[in-house]
Amino acid sequence: MEIPENIQHQLNQFQQLQQQAQAVTMQIQNVEIQVQETEKALEELNKTDASTEVFKQAGTLLIKVDYDEAVSDMEEKLETLKLRSQTMARQEERVMKKLEEMQNSIQAAMQGTLAPEADEDDD
Repeated sequence: MEIPENIQHQLNQFQQLQQQAQAVTMQIQNVEIQVQETEKALEELNKTDASTEVFKQAGTLLIKVDYDEAVSDMEEKLETLKLRSQTMARQEERVMKKLEEMQNSIQAAMQGTLAPEADEDDD
């Protein structure tokens, strides 16, 4: 049985959306790892006092920075990462909802395509 062109088009869109969903999921995982690393770094930084020498990485270099500036930068980075995570979670939710809608639409179209053939066999 040959799949009608409109259903084939829907299947192609569905596959593209699946790939997009996988990409978003991977991005969320990466951001979550960054959140955990930043939380851990901030936790370690908070265990020290303001007189501790602090360095931050800039490419292949370590550069000495002010303690308070380092804490502030880490807190800001953590807040940004958490906001990004929330945004991506909403994006993932929208993509998954769209996938579900497309799946239902494709299934309905396939059932509509198969139904007339079943009727012809009964004759």
